[in-house]
Order: sequence, then C-alpha cells, then structure tokens
Amino acid sequence: MNTDFPEHFFQRPDESADEKFYSQPRFVTHIDDATISCLTDFYREQIASGTRVLDLMSSWISHLPEDVDYAHVSGHGMNAAELAANPRLDDYCVQDLNRTPTLPFANNAFDAVLIAVSIQYLIKPIEVMTEISRCLAPGGQCIVAMSHRLFPTKAIHAFQVLPPADRCQVVATYMEKSGLTGIQALDRSPQTGDPLWIVSGYCS
Repeated sequence: MNTDFPEHFFQRPDESADEKFYSQPRFVTHIDDATISCLTDFYREQIASGTRVLDLMSSWISHLPEDVDYAHVSGHGMNAAELAANPRLDDYCVQDLNRTPTLPFANNAFDAVLIAVSIQYLIKPIEVMTEISRCLAPGGQCIVAMSHRLFPTKAIHAFQVLPPADRCQVVATYMEKSGLTGIQALDRSPQTGDPLWIVSGYCS
C-alpha cells in the first residue's frame, strides 16, 4: 500500500524484529529542551482542553502542556516500562505498528493523534495513517513532529537521505493518501536547538 514511493524508501539497515530493539527502556529525550518547549507550545495552541488525545509511538514523555486538562490521553508505543512512567497517559498499550498496523481503537475515538519524532520508523506508514484517519473524529487533527535525530539502524532509508522539506512532503503524502485534508507543514524550530518540523492534517 506504500504507493508512489520507491520500495527502497522503506528499507532499514536493521530489519530484525523491532520488539528486540525496543525491549530495554530508554528514559532519554530525543530533542533538546528548547525544541521540546516549542513542541509543547504548539500543542497548547492546537489541542484544546477537554480533547481526547492519542499519543502514538509514545514513550515516557508526551510533550503535552502540564497546565491543560484533556478529557483522556491514551498512549501507544513499544516499551511498557516507558509508557507506564508517562504521567500524562490515562491508559496505554504496547504494539509493533510495523508488524500490525491496525490500531486497537474504535472509529472516531480521538480528537487529536500525535506522533512526535517517531514517524521515521514506520515501514507501513500509509496503512498506519489510514488507521489514524479512521480513529479521528470529524474535524480531528493529526500532528506529526519531526527533527533531525534518529536511530540510524531502524529509521527508513527515505528519512536518512532526504532533506527536511522532502521529508515533510513525504509525510504530507502519507496524510493525503489516508484521506486527511487541510494538510500543512510548518517550521517551528527554536532559534538555538534541534530543528522542529511539523506536518498536520484534519479528518473531514
């Protein structure tokens, strides 16, 4: 289903089972404090209080503003210890999206779905994005945040070789093919710190 992309786009140096790679928790941040602050500010602007949120491909930190109350925040990731340590999550599940891209949530279950600095690890991104579209309520938003850091053995080839603008276009294409609309790409990088590129789209 990864149409219109060369097959090698989704190849990775390490094609072994992802469960092994993520079996040990990593209690680290993948963007610096200034960039985390920029992402948190963006979430504050875009995600209203009372929203139902899915933090997809999550870990021990969700970057959501601490001063905003959401109706419910679900987490979905690869390491149970990391997810259990995340104070913003009301519940969580562990699942390898590269093995099973179908999300275990009902239609229209969320008002916002977030993927923070993890989209580069998906080998079936259009399938996953189509599931995101299914799980979003009408008018709901998908927000994909990206930077320049990655695990080189597990990131797909496209995100290791393409410049930032092209990576944003790739993610926008994922969204377009899943049926999301109103897609836009933004540069929300701090003046000093890691870059922050955001692609967002809406469920019609």
